Amino acid sequence: MNEIVFLVEEAPEGGYSARALGESIFTQAETLEALREEVRDAVRVHFDAGAGPSVIRLHYVRDEVLAA
Repeated sequence: MNEIVFLVEEAPEGGYSARALGESIFTQAETLEALREEVRDAVRVHFDAGAGPSVIRLHYVRDEVLAA
């Protein structure tokens, strides 16, 4: 595996959540800096040594609602 992609969203209760596409990995943190570390840690724990991705991509998703 060369790359893994996480969708990052602001959590309704505050902080941020990250969910991997194609893998059962989910994590959350209060700040983006802490979330980056949590994502790295979750990837290390999820994959066997040497089997994990060489790149972790964070895709930031932001919903915006406009009045019509």
